[in-house]
Amino acid sequence: MVKVTLKDGSVREYPPGTTCAAVAGEISPRLGREALVAAVDGRLVDLGYPLEHDAAVQFFTFDDPEGRQAFRHSTAHVLAQAVKKVFPEARLAIGPAIAGGFYYDFDVPRPFTPEQLAKIQAEMEKIVKEDLPFNRFEVTRREALDRFGAAGETYKEELINDLPEDAVISCYQQGDFTDLCAGPHVPSTGRLKAVKLTGVAGAYWRGSEKNKMLQRIYGTAFPKKSQLEEHLFRIEEAKRRDHRKLGAELDLFSIQEEGPGFPFFHPKGMVLRNELEQFWRDEHRMRGYQEIRTPIILNRALWERSGHWEHYRENMYFTRIDEADYAVKPMNCPGGILVYRSHLHSYRDLPVRLAELGLVHRHELSGVLHGLMRVRCFTQDDAHIFMLPAQIREEIIGVIDLVDYFYGVFGFNYKVELSTRPENSMGSDEIWDTATAALEEALQARGMDYKVNEGDGAFYGPKIDFHLEDCLGRTWQCGTIQLDFLMPEKFDLTYVGEDGQKHRPVMIHRVVFGSIERFIGILTEHFAGAFPVWLAPVQVKVLPIAGRHLDYAREVGRRLEAGGIRVELDERNEKVNYKIREAQAQKIPYMLVIGDREAASGAVSVRHRSGGDLGSFSVDDFLARVQEEIRSKAL
Repeated sequence: MVKVTLKDGSVREYPPGTTCAAVAGEISPRLGREALVAAVDGRLVDLGYPLEHDAAVQFFTFDDPEGRQAFRHSTAHVLAQAVKKVFPEARLAIGPAIAGGFYYDFDVPRPFTPEQLAKIQAEMEKIVKEDLPFNRFEVTRREALDRFGAAGETYKEELINDLPEDAVISCYQQGDFTDLCAGPHVPSTGRLKAVKLTGVAGAYWRGSEKNKMLQRIYGTAFPKKSQLEEHLFRIEEAKRRDHRKLGAELDLFSIQEEGPGFPFFHPKGMVLRNELEQFWRDEHRMRGYQEIRTPIILNRALWERSGHWEHYRENMYFTRIDEADYAVKPMNCPGGILVYRSHLHSYRDLPVRLAELGLVHRHELSGVLHGLMRVRCFTQDDAHIFMLPAQIREEIIGVIDLVDYFYGVFGFNYKVELSTRPENSMGSDEIWDTATAALEEALQARGMDYKVNEGDGAFYGPKIDFHLEDCLGRTWQCGTIQLDFLMPEKFDLTYVGEDGQKHRPVMIHRVVFGSIERFIGILTEHFAGAFPVWLAPVQVKVLPIAGRHLDYAREVGRRLEAGGIRVELDERNEKVNYKIREAQAQKIPYMLVIGDREAASGAVSVRHRSGGDLGSFSVDDFLARVQEEIRSKAL
């Protein structure tokens, strides 16, 4: 008998040759229906894989990344089969699963039209209904070349020629279609219940402009039609919420052709930005941080000492001053280190928490620039904490608490990743092991679930990353905590200990917003431009019905402004319904309609942008309501 160890540690016995599919069905009928692929001793395999020896076996459904990837890669094979049926002359390139879907590249005489995509989609749906099994088989390199060469698949031949002479090559067949593939795949095409082709674009073979332009068809797939419909709704909703579109409509910011990647903030955008920064300052001051400001340009020797010149130079901008090399800072940490080093510190002074809203510049390729999400200059809400080794755990927990509070104010859920040593790192194994263990201990002490992200740390230390989730389920990496034993060594940072001797402090680099610009982009899409009252650039719009109501409307505006409310008065000679629609389009939280009755009674008629008519309020009662929303930062 073969002993199978399952994920929960339980062990079951089966006759040799029992397939993974049979094991899944024996565990539970639901798992038998929903399992897509399996892992045997950590290696991903098809469910048809026979178990001949004792092994650890794990199953993956569409809810797991491994299951989703196999599901969508299998759908890419169905796409290729459909294209070959509709356009036999098409030559196949590659077709991987990607985030949210899949694509396949084809060499065809002319670009695909929307009408042709519809025909391909219909053919895919037929293949799904046929419930064709995905059958794996292996061939030698020579056999693979003969098979695909005879079919005229030149791109497949090129891929095969890149493999070693003695390679054993796997292929998958469904129906009359065969493709070169490492797998694994779902059991049959019938599992791919809901498929949608989403677009087509040009793509160079192997990503090189020296090669031929191919046609790339994109699509997505789900086990249920309802999941597909929800996904497509989210795509349309994301377009409606696009911060670039809303940024222009709400007059928040712009990107000018004179400065690609360098955003311009307009007056209303500055109100939003200043509110975020003031909130940041207030909370940091209460938690014992001191704010600093460091120069944007510093000399080459500093960046060589910090390691950025060697490890980060391709992302930096440079200049020359007085015949010497300088760099525009891509990070704030060296400046914060110089501020710490400008004083002699005692162990009694530590921790020292220095916070900076520092403008940094990083060279990004033009093709990846994207509104406020990917720019060439941005403001990092940095802080650098210098501490005793004994204070590491407490300080990291304090930063985690701060991040948790900030994201809660905006209504964000988040996930946590621990990123470990990358390839281009500095420092010894011992230092990295100590730093990584310290971060793990803090996360465990805080009782946080986290995922280990191997090899994605900073070049000077491991880090904790916070990935917040917006209302559409998208995740954004914002907050970061990086523990650093190396920079204090490089810059010879010290403190005087209880023994009167100099010792080396430990350093934390951390951000909460990450980038003010990017966070504004995320907030704009999360709230669809309808910011909470405390952030709204205009909080109240006063709408007089006729000219005779202007004097009272102005008085109301002055009283609200005196109470700290951001108010606009619409004095135009337009119908009040037009004014209301326009204020709603501008996402203004409150509209005060003023006519004869309001002017006579000293009241205001209140409308909310989403709640509609709220009735009549005295000015003082309305003012108190808005002030409380601002004070509590109500969502």
